[in-house]
Amino acid sequence: MSNIPEWAEELTSPLDAKLGITLLELAPDRVIARMPVEGNQQPLGLLHGGATGALVESASSIAAIAHARTMGKVAVGVDLHVTHLEGVTAGAVTATATAVRLGRTVAVYRAEVRDDAGRMTAVGQLTCQLVEPR
Repeated sequence: MSNIPEWAEELTSPLDAKLGITLLELAPDRVIARMPVEGNQQPLGLLHGGATGALVESASSIAAIAHARTMGKVAVGVDLHVTHLEGVTAGAVTATATAVRLGRTVAVYRAEVRDDAGRMTAVGQLTCQLVEPR
């Protein structure tokens, strides 16, 4: 994680650790994160939709946190939408979260999730409110 700032390494949540989510790239306008399919499947052997949702939210929210930090604020997710397009049974999936809007009070990200073959398996959007830290 050499290109990941130290402050971000400290924000790995217990859920991210449990799902095996790792950051590959981090900037306020784009984050790339990866997650294994193994251990994150539903009973039919497909990648669990909730795990995919967590990947979309984790990638997008860490980008929003990076943006919020530039203003001395923190980011909290307020709306998450994920559409599942293809089933995945093996390997890993990679989410690329790209900023749609970087405002002073709201940040919106669109995330594409792709499998190891490059197929888009899900697409999502996260809206974060940017607030003063407690």
